[in-house]
Amino acid sequence: MKYTVLDHTDIKVSKICLGTMTWGRQNTEADGHEQMSYAYEAGVNFFDTAEMYAIPPTKETYGSTERIIGSWFKKTGLRDKIVLATKIAGRAGFTKHIRNQVYTKKALTEAVEGSLSRMGIDHIDLYQLHWPERHTNYFGQRGYTHNAADPWEDNIGDILNTLSSLVDQGKIRYVGLSNETPWGVMRYLNESKANGYPKMITIQNPYSLLNRSFETGLAEMAIREEIKLLAYSPLAFGVLSGKYLKGKPENARLTLFPHYDRYNNPKVRQATQQYVELAHQKGISPTQLALSFVNSQPFLASNIIGATNMDQLKENIDSIHVDLEPEVITRINEIHNLFPDPAP
Repeated sequence: MKYTVLDHTDIKVSKICLGTMTWGRQNTEADGHEQMSYAYEAGVNFFDTAEMYAIPPTKETYGSTERIIGSWFKKTGLRDKIVLATKIAGRAGFTKHIRNQVYTKKALTEAVEGSLSRMGIDHIDLYQLHWPERHTNYFGQRGYTHNAADPWEDNIGDILNTLSSLVDQGKIRYVGLSNETPWGVMRYLNESKANGYPKMITIQNPYSLLNRSFETGLAEMAIREEIKLLAYSPLAFGVLSGKYLKGKPENARLTLFPHYDRYNNPKVRQATQQYVELAHQKGISPTQLALSFVNSQPFLASNIIGATNMDQLKENIDSIHVDLEPEVITRINEIHNLFPDPAP
């Protein structure tokens, strides 16, 4: 395994992070325990979750993933060996079952307390805001369209003040963002600098061969401002493995949940076909090609992989040992120029 120290912290995390959002829906508790144990033995010391998981979110499965992680901690006694990240859910139609208030002092405090309780732990290493409260372009929206009727009022100072209090209480160690834009990142960073609040140390956004939009604006910020990327969906819901090119495999994620259509359009399929062919030409799997590309980025802190079976998990983790040759990167960029960000 390879490791990196998160900027402005003493936390060393594996370059491969174990994503957990299927546990409690597609995967059982036993599945989750098996994945965590295997990942830990393979050198993965970084797990990422969220209060709203399992995905797709429902009232019945709310918090189920965190409970599965908690039962593994209790069984193994390995809490102090794992860097644990979780998130508070933002305002959206699919999270109405969680709470009405979002990112208020009351909501943040209750969310942190809930996560601590479900996992049976006394602190969270990295606490993230799952997505912005304000109207902006995230979750597949390519461009920003201003909404003058957006009721959001700038409360970023208040959010950071509450998070600072939770840090002071020892309930969380560090804070991060997710699904943020360049404006949002700089707004948080400037507020922290001006008032001595904790600095956002990571940003968890989508990044893959099919979605390199992070490179426009956020990549420079990640490097210059030292707020590195935690890349999610590096396989684009499994699309980049090539398994959907001949149809919809039984029990695959996009077969079970077809409303997740971010990675389902003609340009995605055309681009994926070329990436799959490139991988085969170079004697590696499409999964290895896709994950190794993400692993190689200078703005990356860790690559969040997920799996619904152990064969997938093993291949995903093993991608850390694959280094792409310069000529392969050149060909990847040629394909990208033909099909730029078909799944933003």
